[in-house]
Amino acid sequence: MALATAESMRIVPADQRYHWRNEWLRSHQSFPATGNFDLAANAHGLLMVHNEDVVDAGEGFDTHQHRDTEIVTWVLEGTVVHQDSEGHSGLIHPGLAQRMSAGTGILHSERNGALRHEREDLHVVQMWIPPDEDGRRPGYQESDIRAELSHNELVTVASGIPRDRGDTAITLGNRYAALHVARLDPGRSVRLPEASFGHLFVARGTVTVEGAENGAEATLSAGDALRTTATGGQLVTAVVPGEVLIWEMHASFA
Repeated sequence: MALATAESMRIVPADQRYHWRNEWLRSHQSFPATGNFDLAANAHGLLMVHNEDVVDAGEGFDTHQHRDTEIVTWVLEGTVVHQDSEGHSGLIHPGLAQRMSAGTGILHSERNGALRHEREDLHVVQMWIPPDEDGRRPGYQESDIRAELSHNELVTVASGIPRDRGDTAITLGNRYAALHVARLDPGRSVRLPEASFGHLFVARGTVTVEGAENGAEATLSAGDALRTTATGGQLVTAVVPGEVLIWEMHASFA
């Protein structure tokens, strides 16, 4: 894994993401993830999958396999029904963070918990990073952080960074990465973490970010992202009620 050297900030508008859909899934992908893609080659820092998916009621992904991947699931609306070959099962709803470590190999399924006749979409963001060591034992963890998200602050949802041990909701199997989330009222702000690589995603609402567009303040709306290299500390301020997901990464695949 390598560190960043040159400072940069790049906005990725929502409509520039990769799109993929079938009869029951609409997927907006910050990195190409459907098909025969080299995920590591297209990654930013350690983040190789960042999919915002809408899944029809009663539908989802049947049992499939993963290996040596840290998968974090964050629900915006609806409920994910999770089951895996290690005996874990759960109902993942907004404010409940979930991490599945595929390790040496795991089978799992994930579906919209609503029945077909209920016609309730599942709106979910799923993110993948690699572990810092292959061949770990598969694992699963979840944590309800709704209370922490009510204070207009940046909340560490998942982290493997040593400074966060004992203080984070979920432990990642990569010591170079952390995921933070903030729910912000209009006019409230948080700062981007200092990091070799960063990825800010606007899940809801509209925010402004200091210095994000040729040194000037930029406005980002739902679905927009900001990719940073060798920088941090910029103020992120909500224009309307908003929610942002921020990856802090101190290494990359390169």
